[in-house]
This record gives sequence, structure tokens and C-alpha cells, in this order.
Amino acid sequence: MPIYLYWGEDDFSLNKAVQQLRLKVLDPNWIQFNYDQISGHQTDSLFQALNQAMTPVFGMGERLIWLVETTIFQNCSEDLLKELQRTLVNLPVTSHLLFTTSKKPDGRIKSTKLVQDYAEVREFSLIPPWQVEEINQQIQKIAQEVGVKLTPDAFQFLAEAIGNNTRQIYQELEKLSLYSQSFSKPLKKNELISLINIATQSSLQLATTIRQGDAGKALLLVSDLINCNEAPLRIVATLVGQFRTWTIIKLMIEADEKDDTVIAKTAEINNPKRIYFLKKEVQAISCQKLLDSLSVLLTLELNLKRGAEPLATLQTFVIELCHLFKKN
Repeated sequence: MPIYLYWGEDDFSLNKAVQQLRLKVLDPNWIQFNYDQISGHQTDSLFQALNQAMTPVFGMGERLIWLVETTIFQNCSEDLLKELQRTLVNLPVTSHLLFTTSKKPDGRIKSTKLVQDYAEVREFSLIPPWQVEEINQQIQKIAQEVGVKLTPDAFQFLAEAIGNNTRQIYQELEKLSLYSQSFSKPLKKNELISLINIATQSSLQLATTIRQGDAGKALLLVSDLINCNEAPLRIVATLVGQFRTWTIIKLMIEADEKDDTVIAKTAEINNPKRIYFLKKEVQAISCQKLLDSLSVLLTLELNLKRGAEPLATLQTFVIELCHLFKKN
């Protein structure tokens, strides 16, 4: 009775894993008889999925029932829980039952605990956009998978330019793989600039522009990000993460900490070599300004969560932040 629980906001990687599971368990000639995709938003979706999972395989291969964006890991009635308890232990060995949800399952409720006891659980969460090193590692892994070689500066460029958009990472690396077939050497950063389609701006670029006090450029970046359908709260999350890192670095410097390894551990940075560059970025900035920026960003986040108009609110607070860092 193979049971799976895939969850997380990285819908591209999650769906890719689902397709791999389909290829593994289904006979292509019998897919229309043995494969069901059921929307979790239907009122009787769980009952449908469990009933289909109990149905014997028709023809060759095995059966796969995919319950998409299910809500049972956030809220599950007693009737649904009883049906789960009754059915999961009796599923045929040829039936594969897959639950997926973009939300993190609530580990406190009984339905989550029950399914986790039987299921293979996989998380597909996006790497926070300010964790450039982790994104760099992800890009290196995907590059190896698709067969493209890049120099270290090219990997770093992609991590900063594309961010945590897994779909775009795959698309760009697959394109680069085709392009590089006629080359024996790894592609360099300057070659990538003219080859890849990147968002004109990123939230990390916005953080840097704010730190430099350039209000005009920062407002353009905000508009570009919104036009590229970047979620306002995600923009703020990136800014908070970046300014938090700068603040910790500055506090450690003022505490006269000399060991970059200790600073890196405190700032949750995996590569201590990055500390040298981060120190230079905050060298001319007072610790008080960085602390004040976090207060402003938290107020911005609160306003957005209360329903304030995203673009105007972001622009207002970005101007305030830029004035905070503007050089006299």
C-alpha cells in the first residue's frame, strides 16, 4: 500500500516528482484506466480518492490516485478521519495514493499523524531568496542533472539573478546545456548575461539599492518586481532576511569579533568567505540605521498583511528606508 505525502510551495519540483512517480508505477497503455487526479477542493474528494485506491488494477501496471491540494492536513472531520483509518491499512499493494498540498501539514492534528505513519513524506519548499549560497548549491545540482558546466562566478550570477525560481532555473540551464554542446570549457558569467532571460530586477538588488540610499532606482525596482508578479510579502521577506544579515554582521564587528567563522555561524551563513564582502557592505553604515531599518520593514509587513495596497505601500516604505540610508 504505497502512500505518499508531497508538500511545499515549490510547485515545479513537486510536479516534477509527481511525473516521475507516474512514469514509475503506471503502464502507459493503461493510464486512462488506472490513473485518477482529484481536486482536493471538492467536498467529497477524500472519499473519491480512497474509493478509487481500493479499486483493483485494470490491465497492466499499477494504480495511482493523486489527491491534489488536499486540505485534510489543515482540517479533517471525524468522519473523514475514520474513513482514513479504515482504508489506509487495507489499500491493495498495487494502489499508490498520493496526497499533495502547498501548505505545511499541521503536525498537531490526527489526520496528519495518521498519514505520516504510513506515507513517504517529501518536502518541496522554496529556498528563502536571500540564502544565495543554498540557491547556488541547488543550481549546481540541477546543472549536473541537465549536463551543463559553468564557472563558479557563473553559478553565483545565476543564483543572484534568478533566485529561488526552480522552474526558471531548469529552463535556463536546459537552454544553456544546448548552447554549450559545441564548447568544451565551462561557460563564464559574461557569456550568461547575453544568453539568459532574467527578471530585470530582484529583491536582493532592491535591498542593495536601499542600502545605498538611491530612492529613484529603488522605486523603479519595486515597480519592476510588482510587474513581474513578485508577491509583495515575499519581497518584504527577502528585504528582512538581507537587512537582518547585515545587522548581525555589523553588531559582531562592533563587538570586536575577529573570527569570520564565528560571525558566519551567528549570521547563519554557510560560507565564511562571504563575510569579507558583507563586512565591506556595512562598513560605512551605522548599526543604529540597520536596526531602525528592521523596525521599518516589520511595520511594512504588518501593513501589507492588514490589506494595504501593495505597490503604493511598498513605494512609501522604500522611500523611507532610502532616506534612512541616504548619505549626507
